[in-house]
Amino acid sequence: MTPPPDSDPWDVVQRARVVERPTTLDYLHTAFDDFVELHGDRAFGDDPALIGGVASIGGHSVVVLGHEKGHSVRERVAHEFGMPHPEGYRKAMRLLGHAEVHGLPVVTLVDTPGAHPGPEAEEHGQSHAIAEIIMRSSRLRVPVVSVVTGEGGSGGALALCTSDRLLVLENAYLSVISPEGCAAILWRTSTAAPTAARAMRLGAAHLYRSGIATSVVAEPPGGAHTDPAEAARLLRAAVRRELDELAGQDVDALLAARSRRFSRIDVDDGRPVRALQPVLPVER
Repeated sequence: MTPPPDSDPWDVVQRARVVERPTTLDYLHTAFDDFVELHGDRAFGDDPALIGGVASIGGHSVVVLGHEKGHSVRERVAHEFGMPHPEGYRKAMRLLGHAEVHGLPVVTLVDTPGAHPGPEAEEHGQSHAIAEIIMRSSRLRVPVVSVVTGEGGSGGALALCTSDRLLVLENAYLSVISPEGCAAILWRTSTAAPTAARAMRLGAAHLYRSGIATSVVAEPPGGAHTDPAEAARLLRAAVRRELDELAGQDVDALLAARSRRFSRIDVDDGRPVRALQPVLPVER
């Protein structure tokens, strides 16, 4: 299977948003084993837009976190379309602490248009909650593997992307703003979203070339939604490989390597994306 370096960015955006695309809960019950969900931020409430708990994968016990969109209209409304409130990120903070205390690696699954945009989220400290979790995860003393499985929108996605390894599914993207939002600002109309997507070079290939993503994970032909079982197998293999590589690393070495990775992130250097097997590892 060949990588998607020349995929039209707007096509990538459309595939990342397919309703039938596997969600975090789908992957938790297919790519992971023995998932037990943990609820609440121990301060205000439980946020159904961000799912978290403990699980195992390939012999590794992990803490796993992810945005949950749902599939049907009823599910999407119940899960706030995968857009967390501050209590969701504070629940994630609590689980990061749980992982560190018990020496468990963390796996995050990212798929959100962005953090919840409502005034009540801002009143409850949305920006502060996102800043806190980024700071906390950058210093976390256990391995962190993040996987962008669909949309990666703004700070809502970045909150779960501060990691030792950032994997991006072939038809997923990560961006500071949605194409529609960018188009509304620069072209004064959201109908220019396809133009904005191309200008922002959305997609896995650019994320890899710029050093933001460390690997691109293949999807079944046509996208993850065409064969969810195969998509889960590929994701499981990719996460297992990263956890195997990170296991047993000295904490100081882990933190130093994480810092070096962030400092190397740069503009697209034009390096080709090598042919996808199940996973495309970064050159080290």
